[in-house]
Amino acid sequence: MRNRCWKTFCLTFAALACFAAYGDASEPIKIGVVTPLTGTYTGIGQQVKWGLELAAKEINASGGIIGRKVDLLYEDEEANPLVATQKAEKLFQVSKVDFLTGTVNSASTLAVGQLAERNNKLIATTVSFSDAITGEKCSPNVFRVNAKAGMQSAALAEWLAKEKPGAHVFYLGPDYEMGRSTVAAFKSAAEKKGAKSTGEVFAPLGNKDYSPFFGQIRAAHASVLYTSVAGNDTVRLFTQMAEYGIRQHLTVVGASGTVTSQNIGAIGKVADGYVTGVGYSPEIDTSENRKFVAAFRGMHKADPDLYGADSYGLLYFYKAAVEKAKSTDTEKVRTAMRGIKWSTPQGMKEMRAGDHQAIQDMYAVKVVDGKFKIIGKVRGNTAIGPDTCQRF
Repeated sequence: MRNRCWKTFCLTFAALACFAAYGDASEPIKIGVVTPLTGTYTGIGQQVKWGLELAAKEINASGGIIGRKVDLLYEDEEANPLVATQKAEKLFQVSKVDFLTGTVNSASTLAVGQLAERNNKLIATTVSFSDAITGEKCSPNVFRVNAKAGMQSAALAEWLAKEKPGAHVFYLGPDYEMGRSTVAAFKSAAEKKGAKSTGEVFAPLGNKDYSPFFGQIRAAHASVLYTSVAGNDTVRLFTQMAEYGIRQHLTVVGASGTVTSQNIGAIGKVADGYVTGVGYSPEIDTSENRKFVAAFRGMHKADPDLYGADSYGLLYFYKAAVEKAKSTDTEKVRTAMRGIKWSTPQGMKEMRAGDHQAIQDMYAVKVVDGKFKIIGKVRGNTAIGPDTCQRF
């Protein structure tokens, strides 16, 4: 009898130990998604959602993460930092999510990162470009699996130096963290390659009329316009440039979020000739990417863009870290994430431990007949630049 009781105690203790390490296998792992589901950046939020949903479907079909199903809980951030923090707080405090992602607006990512620190939770962005997120305003609780502005600029500046040496560049960005960061990053990269800066302006988010800026562009005698407007703002900018004849003698280049699969149809032929630096293209010719593109099209009846691809890869990044940590505990997962390598549609990525920035190859792509064509490549270790994070 004593032996039987001892065996029962041992089995019960082992079960409790397993629960402590892995959590209740009957309880899902909750991942909060704070992303724009309405407003100017709805198309970007849609790609985020589609990428996450495909990855969650695949992961759950193969047994989940440490035996637990993945549940995605959505909130609309409206690309507004104040709204984003309110929705993130709800997910942390009420829904008790294990992890959070989805923020698009760079200012939203920075604000939610501070909130994550206070709640002892981890977040990762799959979209935000601002170099500050993994630079001067880095956080031990924030990771970025997508390319930052400086990495996009490395690929684009390399192409510009070869195709238009000594180009005179004018800059037009949206007037918030992402816009100013992307302009600063490309200006620095382009000037190092011999380009000349001729002026810059910043328009409000959701700007309806860009024509007041066209006179400044003409007066600057620019041969190249760099822009980092995004979403519906891009449609208005490109349409108005065509109406006013501003593109006739102007090469337009810009951030990877400016012309995407989500808005290229609305922009139309005016998008042709646009060049950008990106961390992903459906054209990447690997078996992993071909499989991903086919699955994405099969589920969503649309092509993935960089946001869909990076959001898809994000869940596999989290899965790899949790399985390495054998836990969803914040401290253990953070440690596991630092330096980890994982497979994505772009190829293998590595999370740099010093600043929580993913290392990946970068591409220059050009819009030709409404399609994105790869025209250049920069290796990840070259594109990423130095680690400037000083907080941890």
